[in-house]
Amino acid sequence: MSGRRLADQAYSGIVAFIGAQKLCVGDRLPSEVSLAEMFGMSRTIVREALVRLASDGITEARRGAGSYVKNRPSDRLIAYTQTDNLSATLGTYEVRFVLESEAARLAAMRRSAADMASIDDALQKLRSVLLSSVPAHVEDMELHRQIVLATTNPAFLVAFEALTVDVEQIMRAGVDISRMRPPEVIGAMMREHEAIVDAIRAQDGDSAALAMRWHLAEGRKRLMP
Repeated sequence: MSGRRLADQAYSGIVAFIGAQKLCVGDRLPSEVSLAEMFGMSRTIVREALVRLASDGITEARRGAGSYVKNRPSDRLIAYTQTDNLSATLGTYEVRFVLESEAARLAAMRRSAADMASIDDALQKLRSVLLSSVPAHVEDMELHRQIVLATTNPAFLVAFEALTVDVEQIMRAGVDISRMRPPEVIGAMMREHEAIVDAIRAQDGDSAALAMRWHLAEGRKRLMP
């Protein structure tokens, strides 16, 4: 079995351990040695898993003190993605930070009037479903897709569509989790999308990229309780 696959198993095992032991934010995880013994893996594999967990905002390393719980993945997120797939699913954010932020920048610089009309239409459809009680992932995905299309670079669409399965799972979970919280959470999600579209309309590439990155970062936070 490859080291990457073993690291995925260690990642999932640590998330399951946090849930089973009912660890809270700020609680210390067992040492790398203890985790390696627990999972029957090397410390190198466990260390790689901890690095990825920290990157996904679930744990944090404190110099000389070990790793601590930073966020607990929502039970709703686990229900949508399953623990075994959580590493791959959350890992798409690292790709999306690069891919979609640059796509938003290029869309702002290159979009035509027709592109803008398609983006505005997708935003309006997302607003309609997001403020209701029906699923919104299809409309959410379509808005992001229209932004990618406005880059006029087919390679962006190929890369974006390669992430479809994991991104749709995240979008389903994100909306579901947000709807269980105060109404202002959904409102914030809508405002983030509007900020991206407004920047594209203004043909402000830097603001569009920043707005997209902010939206993705906030979206990842919403997946945690």
